[in-house]
Amino acid sequence: MLKELHLQQVGPAAHFDVAFADRLNIFTGDNGLGKSFLLDIAWWVMTTNWAEQPAYPQRVRGENPQITAVVSNKKNIREYQSQFDFSEQQWRNLQMPPLLKEVVIYVRVDGSFSIFDPARQRDIPFDFNPNTLWNGLKSKDKVICNGLIQDWVTWQNQPNKYPFELFSNVIKKLAPHPSEWIQVGEPTRVSIEDVRDIPTVNLPYGNVPVTQTSAGMKRILGLAYLLVWTWYEHKKASELLRQQKPVNQIVLLIDEIESHLHPRWQRVILPTVLSVVTELQPRMKIQALVTTHSPLILASLEPNFHEQEDKLFLFKLQEREVSLDEVPWSKQGDIVGWLTSDIFGLKQARSKEAEIAIEAAEAWMRDDDMNAFPENLRIPTQIHQELQRVLPGHDPFWPRWIVTTEKRNSGLSEI
Repeated sequence: MLKELHLQQVGPAAHFDVAFADRLNIFTGDNGLGKSFLLDIAWWVMTTNWAEQPAYPQRVRGENPQITAVVSNKKNIREYQSQFDFSEQQWRNLQMPPLLKEVVIYVRVDGSFSIFDPARQRDIPFDFNPNTLWNGLKSKDKVICNGLIQDWVTWQNQPNKYPFELFSNVIKKLAPHPSEWIQVGEPTRVSIEDVRDIPTVNLPYGNVPVTQTSAGMKRILGLAYLLVWTWYEHKKASELLRQQKPVNQIVLLIDEIESHLHPRWQRVILPTVLSVVTELQPRMKIQALVTTHSPLILASLEPNFHEQEDKLFLFKLQEREVSLDEVPWSKQGDIVGWLTSDIFGLKQARSKEAEIAIEAAEAWMRDDDMNAFPENLRIPTQIHQELQRVLPGHDPFWPRWIVTTEKRNSGLSEI
């Protein structure tokens, strides 16, 4: 697995140093600070291929841009380094291929996927866009993948129900709530212009062809198919190689896991993905690197986060410098607790206008200097009017504000 990653003059910071957890690594932080970039680097280190464009280093006199990775297997730990050759405009691999030989799956935010399977192909990973994932991938007249639509129907109709039963179980597990169940339906023809039978899903409101499901549903179904297909084909390849046993670990990279998902789905997606891996093979291990902006994703991990094998990382921008730090895990309760924690840094889990109004109200209650606030938020009557405009009547801030202002007013009337 990937143990450490050290970047020098690569990316938004002069130095990034990460010591990864064995199971789950969560990366969060503001946009543009390097979360997706870090996953791209991790993918390149483990596969020697870039998912898209190669990382371009910073130009700093006297500094040599360098990527260092520490990977391990059951027997030993080794370090691999790569330096950027400015004359050739490319990274030089000093010791490749890497020691890591696990199946690696990269789920990107744009709906594309990449698979590295050492049993099938060591040099070039399989790259899927949404079209090839669903309709099939070919290379040099060879069929790499039949695609979700054909494989789904084939698995469903073959006498041996593996891997269809596994696929069905994965889909069921990925349902967001018992009242929003997902079941595999019977294939159907949906168009006179397409002779294929199209898989369907049974949802609480009816039967729907998978090609007509929502973007969020397609992302879920694509992820379920990809997990099962990758493992199924890895086992088949291992059988053909005879002497090679299937691996017992998957490295999973997911960028913005909450993408396209309703909060109900966000609340279950990551714990479910972690548990689904055990469906593939008993005692299967997973090392996951996941980026997120969602407080619900973090809240969903509170019952399942194990500090011995999981880590939380935060990208921060301070005085024009980007840093990446491991953050001690601490339960925050509901999403309000997460939004107002150091992870997301909001003062109020409300609108910006409500936040300013409440800050003005709290400053007035503390007898602070009100000159720092806008002119329309410096006296209690103005603040009260703004609070009425931006807060609902049941907001928990109201009792405190009303009691304080009434006490102040009664004190003035007595005088």
